[in-house]
Parts: sequence; structure tokens; C-alpha cells
Amino acid sequence: MEPNAAAGIESSGGAIRPRQWQARLIELLRTRLINPIPGGHDLLVHAGPGAGKTLGALLGFQQLCAEGRLDRFLVFCHRSSIAAQWLQAAGHLGLDLRQWDDESVTGANPLAGALAGALAGTMVGNKAPAGLLLTYQGAARNRQRLERQLAAAGFGRWLAIADEVYHLGLDPDEPEAAAWGHAFNLLSQAAQLRLGLTGTPFRADNLAFCAARRLRLRHGEEIVEQIAADLSVEPRELIAAGDVRPLEFCFQDGWVDHGRYPQAAPLETSPISAESRESWRARNLRRAIEPGDESSIALRLLLQGRSRLERLRQGHPEAAGLVIARDIAHARRITGLLEEQGDRVHLVHSQDPEAARRMATFRGGEADWLVSIDMCAEGFDALRLRVVTYLTTVVTRSRFLQAITRAVRVDAGRAALEAIPRLPSYVYAPADPLLIGFARSWSLSEPYLIRPRSLPGEPLAGGAPSGTLPLQAIDERPGDLIRFRGPELPSFLTSASKSRNR
Repeated sequence: MEPNAAAGIESSGGAIRPRQWQARLIELLRTRLINPIPGGHDLLVHAGPGAGKTLGALLGFQQLCAEGRLDRFLVFCHRSSIAAQWLQAAGHLGLDLRQWDDESVTGANPLAGALAGALAGTMVGNKAPAGLLLTYQGAARNRQRLERQLAAAGFGRWLAIADEVYHLGLDPDEPEAAAWGHAFNLLSQAAQLRLGLTGTPFRADNLAFCAARRLRLRHGEEIVEQIAADLSVEPRELIAAGDVRPLEFCFQDGWVDHGRYPQAAPLETSPISAESRESWRARNLRRAIEPGDESSIALRLLLQGRSRLERLRQGHPEAAGLVIARDIAHARRITGLLEEQGDRVHLVHSQDPEAARRMATFRGGEADWLVSIDMCAEGFDALRLRVVTYLTTVVTRSRFLQAITRAVRVDAGRAALEAIPRLPSYVYAPADPLLIGFARSWSLSEPYLIRPRSLPGEPLAGGAPSGTLPLQAIDERPGDLIRFRGPELPSFLTSASKSRNR
């Protein structure tokens, strides 16, 4: 097949035409194989949910295999639910991808069957070469055995794919401490290329991660390392193409009164959206997410989310909502409030043995709302989600983005009914300054800077400010609802959207 024929790759389900960015990925992989560059062993792709990272990587391998440039591929991922998505996508393309489950394999050589199946995947008719699917945990537990098996197998020219690669941290001081990253590095040394896929191209611990090139540069007065994606697919590109939905944010503002000792001291009022002192900001948020009386900010957000969902269902009957709660007790109170309004609600958390079943039935339309604590992030897709209410004290950028982007996917049936840009999904949250900042930048791909580590006794940047801290949060009062859309669309799309909504 000629290189420019990538747009017509044949699969078991017929011709699949890659999206524009997937075609760029195929060309980039081909270029790295034909004209390798120093440090070009690694290739990092940043694209959010709904972009088609799994399919893009598999199409890339399939095309380069057809051109005689690759023979096999290994996929590493971190969750069984994500592994299932890889198996389904590979099957759709006719790729024989075999999963190895270290938990269910016994005997002296648990890899023999999986490797034999992968290595037996030579071209027979239209059957594509096979790949092997591993979890990060399984690879780390059985690293030495895997190394021996792969070395003896003669795997040929192969592509290593790391899904949500930011999980593979690298600690230069203790390489073996980050077991997943250490195992992946050793097992993928012989690969012709290592392709890292992620919707979160950064870490909170200032560590690098695998399958990503690092560049040294000067940042102010510091010499830092930068990890920047080789291919970045911005949400605005996907929105403009109609691949995902835009998001509209609704932040409920308000004020919290903080008491001090002695009791005679006057109250100090803290505005939620304008509070710059970290400890006060955190206390404001803890109060704001409590589902209290009718003046509660959390309750207002729930009611606004319910009202929005009811309006969405007039044109999208299957639409559903997701609430991210703080802990189990908090989630139960929220579930009770929604059920009092007549809603069908599924509550899921990691301690619930029925969580996986409830999430599956929610996808199928059994409930109106899903209330979750720590279950609905990477690997969870429910195409009917149109409203997300964020009521937790976790304010890291990665957790917030993972939560809100559950609602950007569009199923094929709805895509056939909606114009481009698609109808938006909605995010409701307290007007916490950090959350507002994350929302404004959710559509941007910024380089990840790895800064030098602080010396012993040296204060860390970004610590909590000193000063007198509030001792008690007395009351909160709702304020304005802050609304904005994101990301900004090209002007011709904005005009089309306005005229359609008249």
C-alpha cells in the first residue's frame, strides 16, 4: 500500500478513513522510522477523550505493517476497562490482539500461550499480525520473566504503545521505586518506536514519564526539562470537526463568613471566587460543597444541573448527569437529595463490589444520574452524559479535567442528528478560583516543565501562605452564577451556532 493510501485502510468492518490528526500521526510514525533522529525513539501524543487515540495508534500500526515497516506491537495500559477498549478496537480493525492476564495464569511459563498466539499472527489472507496487551501492574510484577520471553521470542520490528503514559513516572534518584515506569522502560528497549498516548500530559509530582522526549532549556533563571507533545490535538480542533462536544461552565459564586477567637471578634467574609489565600480558599470550598439548607451553594448547583438535564432531554431523551462527590457519606446525602426529586440514581465507589455492574447499567440507560467518588475518570465512557456537577474538594487539574471531559463524547446516532459544532454539555461547580482557572485552560496543551528539586530545608514553591488562619466557617451565601463557554470557536462556527439556536 502506498503511504498516501492511509485514508482508505481496510478493516474487518470495511474502509476506515482516519481523522485528520490520525493521518498526521501515521505520517509522523512513518517519518520517525524512515529518518530516525537522535532521541527519536519516543513519540508523545496528547489528545483528550473522544479524539480517537486508541484507533489512531492501531491504524498507525496497521498502515506501517502493510508497508512492511513493522511486524508486531505491544500495548501497555493501566486498567482492565481500558484493556477491553483496546481489544474491541483491534477486533474492529481485524488485528489479532491477545491479552495476557497475570492474575489468571498459572504454571511455570504463563506467557507461553499469549506469546505463541502473538507470534503466530503472520499474514494469512486478510488477517493482520497480532499484538500483545499487558497491564502496567502485570508488566511490573513479571518484568524479569517478560524480558526473557520477549528476548527469546524474536518479536521482529515492533511498536510499543503506552496508554495514558503519564502513569509511568520516572524517578532519577530511585529508578526502581516507580515500578511501572521502570518495567516499561526495560521491556520496551528493543522496540523500534515507543508511542505514548495521553489526555493528561503532566504529573503533579514533578517527575518525568516514559515514551516522551525531554528537552533542556532555560526558564527564567532555572535550567529545566520540558516535555512537550510531538503531536497535540487541541479540544478546539475536535470541536470544530464535530468529533466532541463543547463545554459550557456554570460556576456558583458566594460568600462564606469565618468566625475567629475570641467569639466577640467580628466575622470576616470571604468571597469564594476572589479568595487568594490558600487555606481560606480550601475552607470556602469545603463549605460550598455541603448539601445543606435551601440557601446551600451545593444544593443550588444540584438543582441547576437537574433543571438543565430536564431541558436537554427534550431533544436528547437519553441524556444523563454525573455528580463527583467528596466521600461515601457525602455521596449518599447527594444521592438522597436527587432521589427526593424523583430521579433514578446510581451511587458508585471503589468499595462497592457492584460498582462495575451499576456503571454498565447506567451506560445502558437505567439511571438518570451517576454519583461517583473515584470511579469515573480514565476508562469510563458513557456517551449519554451531558451534565457534570463537580462537588468535591479535590482540585487538581488532572482530576477536574478527567471529570468534565466525561461529557464531551458524541455517539454516532446523535452525531447524525446534530449540526457542527455539536450541542454543548454543561459543567456546574462552586466558583473556586482554581477550578475556574482549570476550566479556562482546559482546551490548551501546555508544555510540562520539570523543575530542579528543592534542596533539604528549602521551602517548596506554591506553599500555603503564612498568617492567621480562620478557625470556623459559619455560613455561606450564594452569589452570582458565573458562566462562560470554552474553548473559543472560530468565528464562522460561532456564527453558525448562534443562528441555529435562534
